[in-house]
Order: sequence, then structure tokens, then C-alpha cells
Amino acid sequence: MNSWGRICFIFVVCLFPLGFALGADSSALKVKQKAESEGYVFAASHDEIVEKAKKEGKLRVIRSLSPETFNGTVSAFKQKYPFVTEVSAFEFKGTEGPQRFILELQAGRGKEWDVFDVAPELHSEFQLFLKKFDLLGMAKAGFLAIPPEMVDPQGRNVISVTAGVHVVGYNKKAIPENQVPNTWEDFLKPEFKGKKFLVDIRPQGFPPLAAKMGEEWMVNYARRIKEQDPLWARGMQALTGMSTGEGTMFHLAYYHACVRAKEKQEKMSESFLGCKLVEPVPIRIGDRTAVSLFAPNPYLALLWVEFQASPAAQKIIDANEPLKSSLYAPGSEVNKLIKGKQVAVNDWHTFHNTEKWMEMTVKAFGFPQADSR
Repeated sequence: MNSWGRICFIFVVCLFPLGFALGADSSALKVKQKAESEGYVFAASHDEIVEKAKKEGKLRVIRSLSPETFNGTVSAFKQKYPFVTEVSAFEFKGTEGPQRFILELQAGRGKEWDVFDVAPELHSEFQLFLKKFDLLGMAKAGFLAIPPEMVDPQGRNVISVTAGVHVVGYNKKAIPENQVPNTWEDFLKPEFKGKKFLVDIRPQGFPPLAAKMGEEWMVNYARRIKEQDPLWARGMQALTGMSTGEGTMFHLAYYHACVRAKEKQEKMSESFLGCKLVEPVPIRIGDRTAVSLFAPNPYLALLWVEFQASPAAQKIIDANEPLKSSLYAPGSEVNKLIKGKQVAVNDWHTFHNTEKWMEMTVKAFGFPQADSR
């Protein structure tokens, strides 16, 4: 290669990384400009988010995860961002907490909170009170370390932190595992008719089946479940009731609740509970969280939302609320659990049908009440 050739080669080699970087910056700028033209807030880098968060320092959160999970997450969050001076919280419980809070927001109160959970039943109502951070765009651009699948693709400003997996809970002393259903249709067998299994009257496990199998299949299945004359229950506390003969199985039990009840029994005495996965495994996205429109500390809140998706936070969820982590978080226990399995997921594309599907299920049940026995 002559001298001129060497000069040209060096010139190209030196400019190539710069051109690549400029191209990347140009692409990110276009995404930012598009997001802002649609009314979203889009930080141009993670460093920008951190620098703005340093000027805030305090955070107020409304949460639904357990105190153990929250406290562990706060500790890890402060370790990652030492400039955080305070994180305080209020806990949502059941369905009444979110309903009261949305009324407060509509009345012009509740503006002191930075982050709150978005109840699935009130998702559209809450959207009016969420800051329009383009979480999806920033995640795809690499400015937020959030798996894009965790973000609502429509609103783009809410993430799902956890997942609810549904299984068959069963009394190992009353029924051996090889007789526990291997498919959801197995519950329709004649031998399981007549108070043989429990069914929750708030049927959150049915919408994932509708998402996979279709609405008509779900309604027909719910009618046939009713014809099996099950024991009607409300809530997972009924899992422990099986020890006194209240059914041998719990249809579509929450996996994390079943595991917790099983572990609690093992600490006190011998456990009688088993928790069996049946395919397609019904799963629903859970614990949706977002930054408040009125957040006094919006960028610290943004870091907090991002941190919920991190391996550190997901590990804390798995430690305190086993098998409730996000199915979209690489390496989480739920993510590992479903590898190679058929799943039925009530995800961002279908979850808006959740309440409708549950109402259709309850109607197919004939509007049962919790069994008084």
C-alpha cells in the first residue's frame, strides 16, 4: 500500500466509529422528536435522567407489593443511587384502595405522590393522571433498562412488574398427583363432579384461557365447570381449608399463593398442599406501575419504575413473593418456569378485556355466592 493509500485507510478507520455514533445519535434524536410531537416526554440518555433525579432526592410511592418486597427493593435502590434521601410509601389493598384513590385524583387531591400502581379495572381512568413518559420508546432506544414487553404498547407509560401464574392446588393426602388433572378439560370428568374441587368466584384465571382459546371456549368451559357442582370460594385462603375436607383441589389457584401456603405449612408441620402446573399455563400480567402526572420528583420516579424491571428487583420479588416475578424479565423464576411450556397469557394486547371476560365467566357460573359451609 502506498503512502496515499495508507492515509485514506487511516482516515476511513478513524471516521467510521464517529459516523456510526452520529448515525445512532441521529436515530435516537428522530425517535425523541417523534415522541415529543405526540405529547410524550423523552429523555435523550440515561445520564440525563440520573442528573435530573439528583436534584430531587425524595420519592413517594403507592404500592401493592408486600412490605418485605418493597423494603428490600428500597434498600437495593438506594444502594444503586446513593443520592436518594428518602422513599416513603402507602399500600394499596384489594380493589377498594385504587377506587378511593382515583376519586381523590378526580377531586384534585393526591398530587403529593410520585409513583402509583394502576389497577387493571381502572386502567383507562388512571391514564388521565399519568405522566406521559415514553417508557417504551426509551426502553427500545436503550435509555431505560426495561424489557420492552413489560411496557403497555398503547399508552407507553405503564409497566407490568409481576405476573400471576395459575395452577391446580391440591390436597396430597386426599388425592395422589397422578390423579390430579393434566389438562383443564380433565376437571370435567365424571369423577370430579359433586363438591370435589374449589372455584374462586372472582375468576381471574379464566381471562388467560380466553386469550388463548377464545371467548366462546371460555364461556362454554365455565358453564361446564358450573355443571360439575364445585365448591364456590372467594380468595386463596380457601387453599388451607382443604385440610378440613373442603374439596380435594383448587381450580386455577394462584401459584405464588399456593407456594406460600405450602411453605407456611412446612414450617409449622407437614404440608398437605401440592401445586401442579397444567398446560397451557394461564398467566396474567400484574402489578402495573407508572409515574404520576403531578409527580413532584418525576425523574427519580422514572428511575424507580425502571428499577422494578431490573434483575436485582425481580430477584427480591422472587425471594419474598415466590413465583410472582415478571414472565418478561430474563432470568426471573417465572421466566424460567415457562421455558418450553405452552402458555395462555392475558397480556397487554388482551388485558383490557379482563373485566368483561370475568363478568361473562361469573354469568356462566350463574352468579354463585361464596359457599357458607
